[in-house]
Amino acid sequence: MGLWEARVVPHIVDRTCGIAQLDPLREQACDGLHGQVVEIGFGSGGNIGLYPPEVTEIIAVEPSDVAWKLSTSRRSASSVPVSRVGLDGARLPLADASVDTGLVTFSLCTIPDVAGALAEMRRVLRPGGTIGFVEHGLSPDPGVARWQHRLDGLQQRLFGGCHLARDIPRLVEAAGFTLDRLEQSYLPGPSLSRPWGYLSVGRAVPS
Repeated sequence: MGLWEARVVPHIVDRTCGIAQLDPLREQACDGLHGQVVEIGFGSGGNIGLYPPEVTEIIAVEPSDVAWKLSTSRRSASSVPVSRVGLDGARLPLADASVDTGLVTFSLCTIPDVAGALAEMRRVLRPGGTIGFVEHGLSPDPGVARWQHRLDGLQQRLFGGCHLARDIPRLVEAAGFTLDRLEQSYLPGPSLSRPWGYLSVGRAVPS
């Protein structure tokens, strides 16, 4: 991992994914969470303050030490205890059926082994558990999708492996989940922003 990816990208992600405009979508992704929650790609703690009152603990998986440090003030102010338990979403140091619910926000675009991370979330969920997510990804509009594919390589190089053209709902389903709820839309803004602004927010249950 180079200096740009290790030291600079976490700050960019903190700024771009931490805008207040995304809070209602994050809150939707958090709806239904309860008990012990495994959060893949915890980042700088953008979901703190949005967890439902039924959440008792956040088990955070975050590979970036810089992002974890950026979350310090949010974690200190959180009414929900947060512990960092791992660095790799595809290799969770958790027992089978050991957590109640799961959460992933703006991370499935970047995780190298995204199928492995989703499979791990499924493995560690207790019976009846669900996962919530909000992610940007592949647009159904052919013109926008073409630009996403064209820009994908550059996006990955500049932003720590972030993909523009991952089909998030399909990846979730391929990992053995059924979509219980899904809403998809573009963020408000100019049409030029659409390759980055097609969002999926939903909840899924193991099939």
